[in-house]
Amino acid sequence: MSTPVHELTKQQSILVNSTTTSKFNRMARVRLTNRLFKGYFLFSILALCFVLALVIIFIGKTGFLTFNTLSFSEFFLSMNWAPEEDHFGAGLFIINTMILTGLTLLISVPISIAIAVFNAEIAPNWFKSFIRPVLDLLVGIPSIVYGYLGMTVLIPFIRDLTGESLGDGMLAAALVLSLMILPTISRISDDAITAVPKKYREAAYALGSTRLQVIFKIVIPAASRGIVTAIILGMTRAIGETMAVVMVIGNTAQLATTLFTPSSVLTSNIVMQISNVEFDSTWNYALHMMAFLLLAISVLLILIIRFLRAKGVKEA
Repeated sequence: MSTPVHELTKQQSILVNSTTTSKFNRMARVRLTNRLFKGYFLFSILALCFVLALVIIFIGKTGFLTFNTLSFSEFFLSMNWAPEEDHFGAGLFIINTMILTGLTLLISVPISIAIAVFNAEIAPNWFKSFIRPVLDLLVGIPSIVYGYLGMTVLIPFIRDLTGESLGDGMLAAALVLSLMILPTISRISDDAITAVPKKYREAAYALGSTRLQVIFKIVIPAASRGIVTAIILGMTRAIGETMAVVMVIGNTAQLATTLFTPSSVLTSNIVMQISNVEFDSTWNYALHMMAFLLLAISVLLILIIRFLRAKGVKEA
């Protein structure tokens, strides 16, 4: 028995209306979900910026109270740190920090770049699949583990090797920091070298270049921005590292005249003394000023990285 035409039309209209309603509801859910996620991500970003601003303001505001009783030259240039006698010269800690960072980079950068070049250009695939996860694992090891190994293994080894009575100092701290930042520099440099287009290598080989010529004259210059970024990130970690340095450097407020002189840097001095001072004291303000100085250095290095990346994108 045939269905009347008007009933077919009614059924079709109901089907169309239900399809339209379902489509509308789906689009509304998608729009609502997008708005919720957009609001959540925006809130997360603003919250992160707010917390960072609070940290900078608090440390900076507290640190600059130092100069209510001290002059800039006395704080930054004086080598006399004797808080019990109201002497707060941070110059020796600043110099020690620069020495330690430079010595760490001098040890770690050549080794790290050599590892990165070997992984990206020379090593077989089975070795790459083995060494890259190992480097990633080393990046994630807590710093206190490195410090403990340095205190229990490295310092006695240095003491036996050199005949020094203590063994702690700049050399031990630099070796521990080098081991810590080596995986970071290696992995980022490895990625930068791997990202160099294959056509560059093929063109160099077509012109008769050897493998070493391709690596040192083509690949490394092309990946130089990524390598510099890796070095700066490693330097940032080396400057801001605390626990590992505290365990091997000796923690003595004196200028490091030799590699085996027990000394102290900005981070180690802060962590060793911050819990023993009154908040409303010049001593506490001076420690906060050291922390603000470390924060300013880190921000400056990050801005340099952003500048290098932006410049690289424009040139590309």
